[in-house]
This record gives sequence, C-alpha cells and structure tokens, in this order.
Amino acid sequence: MTTTHARSGETAETRRAAARLLPRQRVRQFGAGLRRSGAAGGYSRAPWVLGAVVCAGWAFGFPLISNLASQRAWGWSAGAGYLLAALVAALLPRGRSGDAARPIRVAVAIALLGGIVIPLVLLLVLGQAQSEVFVVQQSAARLVHTGSPYLPHPAHWTGYTPYLPGMTLFGFPHLVLPAVLGDARIWFLLAFLLCLVLAWRILRGGPLAVPFAAVVASPLVALPAAVSGVDLPMIGGCILALALAGRGNAARAGVVLGLVCALKWTAWPAVPVALLLLLQMGGRRAALRGLLWTGLVGGVLVLPFALAFPQAMLEQVVRFPLGLSKVRTPAGSPLPGHILAQMGPDGRTASLVLFGLSGLAVCAWLVARPPRDARVACDRLALGVALAFLLAPAGRFGYLQLPVLLVLWPRLALRTRRPDSVPVLLASNEDPADDAGEVHSVASRLAVHGRASVPGTAESDAPAPSRDAVHARAAAHPDRALRPARTRTDRADRVSRTDGAPRGERSAQVDRTDQDQADHAASAAARS
Repeated sequence: MTTTHARSGETAETRRAAARLLPRQRVRQFGAGLRRSGAAGGYSRAPWVLGAVVCAGWAFGFPLISNLASQRAWGWSAGAGYLLAALVAALLPRGRSGDAARPIRVAVAIALLGGIVIPLVLLLVLGQAQSEVFVVQQSAARLVHTGSPYLPHPAHWTGYTPYLPGMTLFGFPHLVLPAVLGDARIWFLLAFLLCLVLAWRILRGGPLAVPFAAVVASPLVALPAAVSGVDLPMIGGCILALALAGRGNAARAGVVLGLVCALKWTAWPAVPVALLLLLQMGGRRAALRGLLWTGLVGGVLVLPFALAFPQAMLEQVVRFPLGLSKVRTPAGSPLPGHILAQMGPDGRTASLVLFGLSGLAVCAWLVARPPRDARVACDRLALGVALAFLLAPAGRFGYLQLPVLLVLWPRLALRTRRPDSVPVLLASNEDPADDAGEVHSVASRLAVHGRASVPGTAESDAPAPSRDAVHARAAAHPDRALRPARTRTDRADRVSRTDGAPRGERSAQVDRTDQDQADHAASAAARS
C-alpha cells in the first residue's frame, strides 16, 4: 500500500509527485468532481443577468424620484453601467478554454465602473455630496478650533451632528489633504473595504475578487459610497467584530466593537450579540475580556465629550435621529414607525413603544437561544436592527443596508470557504477496474479527514491526521483502508434502485450490496 499525504504547505513538485501515484483517470475524475461541486451555480448567467437588470431599474428610479443632485447623477451613471453589465453577462462568449466565469467577471467590472468609480470621481471633482459628508468634515474642523464637535445651540438641522465623537476622525483628512483626497467619502469607503476583506479572511472564504466586486458594485454599497458613505464604516466594523468573535478573538473583537460604537449609537446592539457569541466560543472569561476592551476603547473616544457636553450630545446624537428634538430631521422614508409618528403625539408614542418592545423581544430571544457561530450572530443582529429601523419614529430606507449586508457577507464567505487542509489520499499501486469506487473513496475521505466546513454549520478547527497516524490506522485495520465511507447519499442511491421491490426484498438487496462492498474491500486489502 502506497500512501500519499499532501498538505497546503508542501511544494508544487511534491503535490505533482503525489498525483502521479494515482491513475490519471482517477485524478481527472476526482478533480472534475471537485470543480463541479465548487462552481455549482456560481457562474450560471441567468441570476447575474436578472440581478443586473434589477439594479438598473433601482438606479434609474433615482433621477425620477430624488430631489438631490448627487443621487440623480449616480442614478444615470449606475443605471447605464448595470444595463451594460446585463448585456455582457448575457451575450459575451466564454473564454478560449471554455472559462464560464469570464462573462461574469467582465460584467461585474463594468457594473463596478458605472456604479461607483465614475459617479464617485465625478461627484468628488464637482464637490457634490449629501449633507452628512459636510457635517463630518465640519465637526472635525470644529473640534480642532473649539474642542467640541458639536454646536452648543444649532438653529438649523444642518448644524446638528448626529454622530458620536469617533465619526469625527473621518473628517481629519479634509483638514490636511487636498479637497478631493481629503473627502470623507474616500475614507469611509476604505475603512469599509478593509473590514470586509479582513472578515472574509477570518471566515476563511475562498476566491474573493468576484463576490467582493459584485457586492461593492451593487446599489447597497455603490449609492452610499458615491453620495455619502457615513454608515459604511459602522457596517463593516460590525461584520468584522462578529467574525472575530466567532473565532474566539475576544480582545480584537472588543477593540473593533469599541471603535464601531464610538461612531454611531445604532451600532450598540452589536455589543450584546458579540458578547453572547464570545460566551459560547470561549466561556465567561472571553466575554468579560471582550466587554473590557469594548468599554476601554469606546470610553476613551466618547466619555470625555459626554462628560463635557452632555446636553449637546443628548440633543444631537439621540433625540435628533429619533425625531424627538426641537428641530426635526429631514430623514423620513415611509416606514411603519415614521408613518405612525406622523399621526400626532399618540402615534409617536405608539412608535416608541413598538420600538422598545421589539428590542426587548430580540434580547429575550438572544438569551434563550444565543448564537453559536458568526453567521447566526449576524442574522440575529440583522433582525434586531431591521426591526429598530422599521419602527423608529424617523428612519429611511438607506438604514436597511446594515441588516442586508450583515446577512449577505458571511454567507458569501461560507459558501466559498476553503477547506482547512488538503485531504489525505490513499492509493494502491494496482489499478483496479472499479475506478468510480476509488474516486468515491477519496472524496469520502475528504469529508471525513479534511472536515471541510459546510455553509451554515459551525466550523471545526480539528487538524487533518498526520502521515504516521494514517499508517498506523491502515496497519491496524487493513480491511478498512480502501473501504468507502458510507454516506446518506450512498444509502439513498441504493434504496432508490430498489424502490420497486417489496419492503423485505429491498432490505435484502441493500444488505447484499453492503456485503459486496465489504468483500471487494477485503480482497483489495489482501492483494496489497
């Protein structure tokens, strides 16, 4: 019996030598099966074409309904880019080697160009943006000159700064860099992209380029990145913090949470979710460590201003976004909470009561069923903030990008996850006739020894068995060396082939099939 053990750290020559020990036909079948399973549904054109058409309709709606020049400019550019991307995804032929992903890559590149690059550069040159960008930049200048990012008594809504002091950090580049390079939108976007890439690596996602570019080119990211971007760092930070908590990195998760919570108070619901996840992953000490780092980092950035300017922060950071301040916020989309608040004092009270009850219900659910991995934690946080945004007295559709991206990004990473290790391959010097059985044996051993994670399940960090362990196992149990691992699929296939027989005959046929497989494995072990 010849044993080949290939790991990711070995050289390409070692892997090629290992592959030569297997019959060529077996290797081709095994590799083709893995490629089909990894790319299944990934490069089908229809979903990409449909998604690009939907995005185009979304973008072209802004020139018709928006009264903001920046949003209208984005709508024309992004709509044209999405339409062209849909045509490319539908009509562009494959590459010379039959590369099915080529039309998708070109379409995503075109969508990225039309959805974010062109409108962002155009708006930066023209100096157009939504008011949030100028508010952040002015708060940084105000902090430098007066020591406070908040006006003491603003008379107009443009004088309100509805963000915590940490957001002011994104306004400092405007004070030291040229106008275009110092624009806060660039730094919002860079922080967001950095958080997404780090979260992808922590979740052990596979190839990043296509899903990363597709998400950035979508209206969920492209619109706010081009015209505002103020919520992007908070969204990316929440995803990164939960990914770190899912890996049990309490200190790093706490630092990221502290930074995110110093940007906007709407990020605070991420703290209990992350702490419950740390409690499940590392116990009470990990949760306490995460809480300590969150309090230290967030406290250093927020507490000095909260103690020095309590009234200004309460009025501008809490009451103004909720629509409870003297000056009403212009943010208002026809969401349930906003509609109730427009009905008078009773409606506003009902909106606040529903807002609070939804928060209590989500908290009770979290305590009863705490999250056990990063994906579930992101789902729970997404549900909580979605209910809060829907039922708040003042809200807008743009706030919902946080729950959508919380649900989307971890699933993309888990769907394309790399296996934790390259599987152990056991091969015989002889070339039996039943190649399909041998290929199935290798694929089954991939699931057993490699323990590659499946999307939607908790990941496992158990290492693959060493070469000595494989030798010892093969010597102790020679009859099991080439026996395929039995799976539910195998059992279902055998049962499906006997569906026409009576129940007793079906059981006998399945048992005979099992006995035949055992006899074949024993004879192969004896020959070796």
